[in-house]
Amino acid sequence: MTQITLDTSRGDPREGGRASPLAGGLSGAMIGRAVGDAFVKLNPVKLIKNPVIFTTWIVALLSTISAAAAIAGGQSAGFAVQLALWLWATVLFANVAESIAEGRGKAAADSLRATRVTTKAKLIVDPKTGTVVPTNASELEVGSIILVEAGDVIASDGEIIEGVASVNEAAITGESAPVIRESGGDRSAVTGGTTVVSDWIKVRITAKPGSTFLDRMIAMVEGADRRKTPNELALAVLLAGLTLIFLIAVVTLVGLGAYSGVDLDPIVLGALFITLIPTTIGGLMSAVGIAGMDRLLKVNVLATSGRAVEAAGDVDTLLLDKTGTITFGNRMATEVIPVPGVRPEAALAAAVMASLADETPEGRSIVELGRNAGVSVDQPAGAVAIPFTAVTRQSGLDVGKDSWRKGAVDAVLKDLNLTDGSAPAEFRQAVDRIARSGGTPLAVTQNGALVGVIHLKDVVKPGVKARFADLRRMGLRTVMITGDNPVTAAAIASEAGVDDYLAEATPEDKMRLIKAEQAKGRLVAMCGDGANDAPALAQADVGVAMQTGAQAAREAGNMVDLDSDPTKVIEIVEVGKQLLITRGALTTFSVANDVAKYFAIIPAMFVVALPSLGALNVMRLHSPESAILSAVIFNALVIVALIPLALKGVKYRAIGAGALLGRNLLIYGLGGLIAPFVGIKLIDLVISGLGLA
Repeated sequence: MTQITLDTSRGDPREGGRASPLAGGLSGAMIGRAVGDAFVKLNPVKLIKNPVIFTTWIVALLSTISAAAAIAGGQSAGFAVQLALWLWATVLFANVAESIAEGRGKAAADSLRATRVTTKAKLIVDPKTGTVVPTNASELEVGSIILVEAGDVIASDGEIIEGVASVNEAAITGESAPVIRESGGDRSAVTGGTTVVSDWIKVRITAKPGSTFLDRMIAMVEGADRRKTPNELALAVLLAGLTLIFLIAVVTLVGLGAYSGVDLDPIVLGALFITLIPTTIGGLMSAVGIAGMDRLLKVNVLATSGRAVEAAGDVDTLLLDKTGTITFGNRMATEVIPVPGVRPEAALAAAVMASLADETPEGRSIVELGRNAGVSVDQPAGAVAIPFTAVTRQSGLDVGKDSWRKGAVDAVLKDLNLTDGSAPAEFRQAVDRIARSGGTPLAVTQNGALVGVIHLKDVVKPGVKARFADLRRMGLRTVMITGDNPVTAAAIASEAGVDDYLAEATPEDKMRLIKAEQAKGRLVAMCGDGANDAPALAQADVGVAMQTGAQAAREAGNMVDLDSDPTKVIEIVEVGKQLLITRGALTTFSVANDVAKYFAIIPAMFVVALPSLGALNVMRLHSPESAILSAVIFNALVIVALIPLALKGVKYRAIGAGALLGRNLLIYGLGGLIAPFVGIKLIDLVISGLGLA
């Protein structure tokens, strides 16, 4: 493992049963709406964006006209009517797949709309006297300052300029537990529609009416103007190319029919053409992309576009802040090392006594360490807390004539009139070992005597190392970014299992690192929450902003994590890769499917005129008409059968590209070859048995 150096001279388990407004799901009402939307999507202006399905629409229309003409002429039209109906069904099923995927987003948008309220804001008209005037939220302007007290709904998006309060953000995140918001720092942004639970805050409005974060969420969740991603565009070109190839193949059959004496009905040729072109992936392509965004919504991540989700799947380098992402963010006590002559349990008890009045996370972790070891953690009667100050750099507890202190090693030694040389050798060795491991040593005294040293450690989150190993197997390079010194950074990076680290990082360093990675042709993902992260979030290919972060960060990123959990970036990459894997699997299945259908149907159509094709007619279909109708029916039904896979996605596994290709070819390639032979034969038996062809 190496530290990155920069040239500066050029200077599922997350849901936890919550009722998140973004949690999608299928219901009878949603499916009903999807079916209705599918008929609306029959509009050729909408379908022309999908060339394969638009081609199917044209052939269905021509088949309908042909069937109507046959009926009007008193001719037998049963076969023509069946072809037309199943071709229309193919178009509808493709539309249903897209509509179901969109329906989840629309349901989530409806849920979000239900959270919007029309409320009165307490507009501060005179900052000196604090005079407030009730004002409609729609009348607030950018820069207006409002007072929000306990029980009030925050009228619009803004930044806290004064005060601290607990805020219920369930309307946005689905999480009922209030969170702390305060002026200054990276926890000052508040969202309109959330409720202040306790205390009060003054908020400067940052959004115009109708353009709040909630409004933007609704627009993005609905995805009405969702643009195709680069991969979708490339796939559309591939499908158009395959369509052209099969068009040429079908046209050549006209000559073969003339040569063999087989009279081929143009409508039959059109139906054959539809069965051969890649309608499966053509019908499901859009649904796969929309479903990828929906899977992010389920874990409370809002993507501004399908392009961002897809980019997450192609990410090569993952930048993660150490604090709160790789580690818990608060230093935690892991051990108390006694000096010679002091029993370990006595040193631990002294550390606990010195921490009983310490309400910091570090102090609470020391008390918890003692509680787990069986040490009493009850504060004695008459105890006097000694708070930490910048002068003493110590804190503790006095009970009568007894005293306990803990603090910075140099400050404690100075208070005891000890030097590094006069302190016990074992004590110095313990301090040095803790520092070299990336921890923080705190000296502990009892009644003016040194008793031991506490090891505070920035604890790496459980399971993170295994997840990084999974990402490494997928070809991702992980980089930890921290403001720690190189020694501490190296120790934590080694324990976490990241590939590289950047120590003592500044915002400029982050930006240079991202540009350096991109210059090597890599796609970069990072997360951040501060205004100083905004440039890097904007530069990264996938920028994940925390919902609780600064407004500048939320606007710079192309994703917003509503839970403000930095570790979510790992899950985002997994969702992106799942989207790409799913699209690749369905494409493999569709292409193999089309090849199989070609060799299954053509021999049945010409075997009578060309007996030499009998060796290829392995399916022994009932008749040429039965072969075509069976293929058209199979073509329509296979789209329905694959809708759940398109919505759920192929299961993500951290395997290499070679293994992934092999799995796709084995499961979806081979499956795509076999399925048409089995499916068409079964349908042929049914329709021939019923006398439909």
